Amino acid sequence: MPFSPASLNALIQTSAFALWHYRTTDSRATVSAAGYFAPATASLRAGDLMILQASDAMALVPLRSNAVLGTGVTLDGAVGPVSLLRSVAMGLRASQSASAVVRTLLLAPLAAGFLAGGSIPVSAAVTGPIAQVVFSLRDAGGAVIPPVRSVMVEGGRAAASFPAPPVGSGYRIRVEDAADPAIAATSRSFSVAPDAGILLIEGGDTLTTEAGDRLRP
Repeated sequence: MPFSPASLNALIQTSAFALWHYRTTDSRATVSAAGYFAPATASLRAGDLMILQASDAMALVPLRSNAVLGTGVTLDGAVGPVSLLRSVAMGLRASQSASAVVRTLLLAPLAAGFLAGGSIPVSAAVTGPIAQVVFSLRDAGGAVIPPVRSVMVEGGRAAASFPAPPVGSGYRIRVEDAADPAIAATSRSFSVAPDAGILLIEGGDTLTTEAGDRLRP
């Protein structure tokens, strides 16, 4: 029998693509013959797909130019009538929440040198949710020189004091977040010199050096 327009239905149709369904009592070979769909050439475009339900097969076939069917894929052999139910349900929900937390430590500048036997005052400005910091004194090799000071942050600042280490150079102060040591700051290097008060020793009316050498008047 000839092509039946009433048996051709668009299941999906957009400006660029359509999925058609066609059911007929004709065989697949008859439907696939050139010119069968000629009356529907204005609607059927090259690149569309068709679910073909013929008397002897059910297939998914592409449409070529001039409404000619391509080879396609056979879904089943001889089949009975099939009822198609088309329904589409789509939903999309997205949410995003982000916040930035800034935490910084800034050491106050230190003197270039200190005297043996004295003390080294240190302090740091603290920004962000840092409750406690740890101050440590490091030697030239980076090793910690006890004691280590754990200090609570108050009003955005923290302070501590260290006894001066032995005479030497390359010392540094490090401060870090007690909860996250990756947030830290390290001072520039400084040195510790001998106390000038013990370089000279007074004995009666003479001055001698630590080595016992008498100074000339």
